[in-house]
Amino acid sequence: MATTLRTRIRVRAQACLSGPGAARVRALVRLLTPRRVRVRFAMLFGLLFIASGAVLLGITYLLVNRPTHNVVTAVHEEGVPGSGSAPGTVIRPGPGSGSPQDLTVWLNDQLRRQTEHLHDAQMHELLVQSGTALAIMAAISIVLSWLLARRVLRPMRTLNAGIARISASNVHERLAVAGPRDEISELADSIDGLLARLEAALESHKRFVANAAHELRTPLTVERALLEESLLDRDATAASFRENFERLLRISTHQGALLESLLTLAVSERGVERTEPVDLAEINESVLLTQLPETLRHGVRIEYRTEPTPVAGDTALLERLVANLVHNAAYYNVPDGSVDITVRRHDRRAVLTVSNTGPEVPSDRVDQLFEPFQRMYRTAGDGHHGLGLSIVRAIAAAHDATLTARARPGGGLVVEVSFPLLVKAGERYEGWSQPRAATASK
Repeated sequence: MATTLRTRIRVRAQACLSGPGAARVRALVRLLTPRRVRVRFAMLFGLLFIASGAVLLGITYLLVNRPTHNVVTAVHEEGVPGSGSAPGTVIRPGPGSGSPQDLTVWLNDQLRRQTEHLHDAQMHELLVQSGTALAIMAAISIVLSWLLARRVLRPMRTLNAGIARISASNVHERLAVAGPRDEISELADSIDGLLARLEAALESHKRFVANAAHELRTPLTVERALLEESLLDRDATAASFRENFERLLRISTHQGALLESLLTLAVSERGVERTEPVDLAEINESVLLTQLPETLRHGVRIEYRTEPTPVAGDTALLERLVANLVHNAAYYNVPDGSVDITVRRHDRRAVLTVSNTGPEVPSDRVDQLFEPFQRMYRTAGDGHHGLGLSIVRAIAAAHDATLTARARPGGGLVVEVSFPLLVKAGERYEGWSQPRAATASK
């Protein structure tokens, strides 16, 4: 019964608040609420001062208005104040002033009335003067609050003007607010950091678009040339047509692989939408089974060591990460070279390390290899677009993984990807599994 009553009350309250009258009230409140922060600050400070002043005056009024024991009384000649009489001023009527008892009563009544009248007048005067002082100080406080709000918000106006001045053409500019280390300077530094990251992202986007356009323009130009050759050559035979079509098919396959890589890179940079528990060791073994023909073709030896390393991530993207690392290590290698792969646990992290023998890699070019369309050696028609390691970096970032790379002494590259490890409560460290090796001869 009580629940039903509460439900009815809540429904009626919601109906009242959602009715046309409530909408008009909300619109009136929005209309009366000042939109300028400076005005709101001035009103807030003024109201706080008025409220605190009113409370202070009220407390003072109550303390002054409390009953007092200092009274004036009159007693007749024979009366002697005893221990029960109230302290104060005592008036003793002299002889010949009428009936002592009646005169004493009359004097006490007149004195009481006069005292009450004087007290009421004093309290009224105190109230009027306090109200006047409060009104004067309220006006002064509002003016001071207005000036104070202007002074406090001046750095914000400077920040606003600086941010409004920055656009895509001058994103390199910074606010560089000088002054003491306070909330305003911290906000300015955060905005400068955001602008720096935005500038880096814009520059990376420009380079990516330019490189992608260059990579796509070349095969399109070749396709157009082959088609024009087939149309303009009047002596073309079926064999020449077939040769041109085969070349067009290879170019189309190359473009499809490039577009697929671009799409994977875009999806990786967008982030992981769905994660699931994945064993990085199992993914590594699955990729090695599919990559074995490729390693056989390049004549490299693969050695790997794994242990159970559960992580949270997207299975397809993690497989692409491992496949790109293995393919890159096998392709950019030397005859009779090797690829060493380890999957291990370290400091509650799942660490995947892929190292290979290969040509010398300058230390200053290691980070550049992870940019889109960057390759150590460009070979026309090799089917590589320079997107493999950039896709690895994007997938690692999407999984909150740490990616590090360094040049290997004697040639080659060492790439290490560290993922957050999924460890169940009470799980024990199991150590290394037995090393396994897959050897391929030329």
